[in-house]
Amino acid sequence: MIKRVILVVFAAVLLLAAAVAVNTMRHGSLQLDVAAAPPLAIDDRMVADKLAGALRFQTVSSLTDPELNAGEFRKLQDYLQQRFPKLHATLQKETVGGLALLYTWKGTDPTAKPIALMAHQDVVPIEPGTTSQWHAPPFAGEIHDGYVWGRGSWDDKGNLIAQMQAIESLIEAGFQPRQTVYLISGADEEVGGLRGAKQVAALLQQRGVKLDFVLDEGLFIGEGLIPGVARPTALVGIAEKGYVTVLLKAKGVPGHASAPPPPGQTAIRKVSDALHALDEHQLPARLEGVAREMFETLAPEMSGFQRVALSNLWLFDPVVRRQLEKSGATNAMLRTTTALTIVEAGNKANVIPGQAEATIDFRILPGETRATVLQHVRDVVGPDIQVGDVGGSLEPTGVSPTGAPAYQVLNRTMRSLFPDVLVTPALYVAGSDSHHFTGLTDNIYRFSPVRVKPEDVHRIHGTDERMSVANLGEMVRFYHQLLRNLNAPAP
Repeated sequence: MIKRVILVVFAAVLLLAAAVAVNTMRHGSLQLDVAAAPPLAIDDRMVADKLAGALRFQTVSSLTDPELNAGEFRKLQDYLQQRFPKLHATLQKETVGGLALLYTWKGTDPTAKPIALMAHQDVVPIEPGTTSQWHAPPFAGEIHDGYVWGRGSWDDKGNLIAQMQAIESLIEAGFQPRQTVYLISGADEEVGGLRGAKQVAALLQQRGVKLDFVLDEGLFIGEGLIPGVARPTALVGIAEKGYVTVLLKAKGVPGHASAPPPPGQTAIRKVSDALHALDEHQLPARLEGVAREMFETLAPEMSGFQRVALSNLWLFDPVVRRQLEKSGATNAMLRTTTALTIVEAGNKANVIPGQAEATIDFRILPGETRATVLQHVRDVVGPDIQVGDVGGSLEPTGVSPTGAPAYQVLNRTMRSLFPDVLVTPALYVAGSDSHHFTGLTDNIYRFSPVRVKPEDVHRIHGTDERMSVANLGEMVRFYHQLLRNLNAPAP
């Protein structure tokens, strides 16, 4: 009897191993095999010089003061007109909401749905006390060591200059787009885009415009960022997380610090316990949706156990999920994240405060909502803690399809220019202006061909932001080829 059981178990293990092996081999590469794009001569140094000039305008945006640095924005716009004369002579230019730019490049086919390319003009401020730590002054727009240095070089003036240069070159070559092309550049993306992108979207909607797709900033070409993937990977954001900022308030027994109440009765302790509970009981991680599609796309490009596990998530899901949760970047793709950001209580060392507050930033995974997050918080912290949000929350976007022709043309463009680069859908865990356009199209993609290595990640919104001169030339080639591919029939 025992021998029979052992044989049955052994046979089951063999069958399971065979199924895993077959399934692994069956999951072949999903990367498109496309012909190389024709070469395009670009003067990378000339484009770098244009970007450097754009960085010298201190276009820091403000949520509360629309006129803050307005003069700098207008100087930047005059500069763009001087440096891209053919674009400004050919495209219709409109100013929306004070400083946002809407350019229209009329297509030859009025029945074809238009597209929108987006890149914003504004930048975040320099963290006080860090200017001396920059390799070059943050608003000097210097070029050396193969890079353009300065605030906005990556986020997002590099994209704006690359898009404009691509259009300038196409016009010079006599190119006309089949679809109308909108070039949209907000001036307040870093503070929510309410005066810029939101009003541009409303204007287009009022005109009855329906877009084929929107391409905005977001993810990038990661080099060495995904464990187990040796090749550069173009991460195309097909969805965007939402967010809600939650405020906790607790009341406790106040008094003199010389005679504190028994443990657990102060406001600080109550808020501390609530924060600890939220940190320990986070919303569940799920390897599904966008994250699952991403890892299933990359699985055939891996080797060893990583390929086996990701090709057989029906079996290895718990193991893979636990590993992904250990990294902040991959953990953010799997769950609504909980970030404890602000704690406020007390104003004197010998006074026990009667009230304490804390702020938590939640980034909401598609499939969950502001309401589900708030309910989770209430369930975890209990009835003694007052729970509310500070306003300005945003629900997650829908998921743009990877089977759509719009995604496929982005994919083909990348593969034709950079055959060594893998292309995969991914979840954008930050925010962009593109979410304002969800009423105009189902196809919104968040990607720019910026090459990013692990040591570069801290540069966005941080110190020593920069853009490689060679990479800037690649970005121009990408937008140039994308617009050409839109005129070509689908293969």
